[in-house]
Amino acid sequence: MRHNLRVNGARLQSRLERLAEAGARPDGGVNRLALTDADRDGRDLVVGWMRDLGLAVAIDAVGNVVGLRAGREDGPPVMMGSHIDTVLTGGRYDGALGVMAGLEVIETLAEAGCVTRRPLAVAFFTNEEGARFQPDMFGSLVFTGQLPLAAALATVGVDGATAGEELRRIGYAGDAAVGRPEVHAYVELHVEQGPTLEAEGFVIGAVEGVQGISWTELTISGQANHAGTTPMRMRHDAGYVAAEIATFARRLAGEIGGHQVATVGALTLTPNLVNVVPERAVMTVDLRNTDNAALKDAERRLTAFAAATAAAEGVTLESRTLARFDPVPFAAPLVARVEAIARELDLAVKRLPSGAGHDAQMLAAVCPACMIFVPSAGGVSHNIAEYTASDLCAAGADVLLRLVTELAE
Repeated sequence: MRHNLRVNGARLQSRLERLAEAGARPDGGVNRLALTDADRDGRDLVVGWMRDLGLAVAIDAVGNVVGLRAGREDGPPVMMGSHIDTVLTGGRYDGALGVMAGLEVIETLAEAGCVTRRPLAVAFFTNEEGARFQPDMFGSLVFTGQLPLAAALATVGVDGATAGEELRRIGYAGDAAVGRPEVHAYVELHVEQGPTLEAEGFVIGAVEGVQGISWTELTISGQANHAGTTPMRMRHDAGYVAAEIATFARRLAGEIGGHQVATVGALTLTPNLVNVVPERAVMTVDLRNTDNAALKDAERRLTAFAAATAAAEGVTLESRTLARFDPVPFAAPLVARVEAIARELDLAVKRLPSGAGHDAQMLAAVCPACMIFVPSAGGVSHNIAEYTASDLCAAGADVLLRLVTELAE
């Protein structure tokens, strides 16, 4: 197998731009929420490219798509992939780069007449973002047998649509089996979605693992009352309690330190009027850490503070877990090879954790898995301004090409 192959960066960029037309926003961003018409258009485009490259395409019952290239021998494939769904105000690189780079690896090998010993596969998984249906990553969860298919199909989205019905509507309720994947290894190229690589001058990130993630929804119920006539000592202010919890979450992250982060990303007040004490607040708290013990400590301390603050204000508090994933370490030998290959290609490389969740963490439950990061300009992602230069995308795809051909041999 030739080790001097390089991907075609212009062709990779062209596919990224073509895919960005599916769900294109007038402001230059991408809105390709899972299982919408725009998602269907993107899926159709990618599946067409897979078939043009001679891949055997399989679609499972939750809409995951896998394109398979035969090897010289039969057996579990070395899989590349990611997702093509976006958030409402997304960019063109998050998820899409991993899938387009997988196709570019296949085409580069085909042009060179190289057939690997093991089969190769390119996959894209349904609903990685969780922007329309929760939990996020339910496609790869179902694929790896960690979430029952029926539970995913019954999921009701933020717009009231049901995942199973939407899959059928867009024509992506397939018949391939789920929950019993045979995968030799999984490698996912992705934009960092953070500022570290760019700020420190690195081209490649060798991702050591994914942070644990804890998403909680808190509902605080108090009493609406006149903002001018109700003494402060006699209020049952749901908005005040929500604000206290939000500021505590920020302090908590600083106290725990390390990789601990905390975010209150959604907050809704009722009746949401300038002169009325809020009777209800619904908020989310996102806690993440690479250390599961520290993450559990953050959860415990936040829960205790929220309960005590609610009791002191005379309001009720209800809590609902939206998502909970333990930290996932990636296969150490694969992480080491990402680092080594980058150096062999004269690409500055840094080991780092992923602060975001990815399908790779689900695949890690069933096979050796790892991720390759390339920088995000300004650390911006989940944003229409998301950008990674084409030469950086190509550099990441070159590392991907070298690693998967090694694994497939």
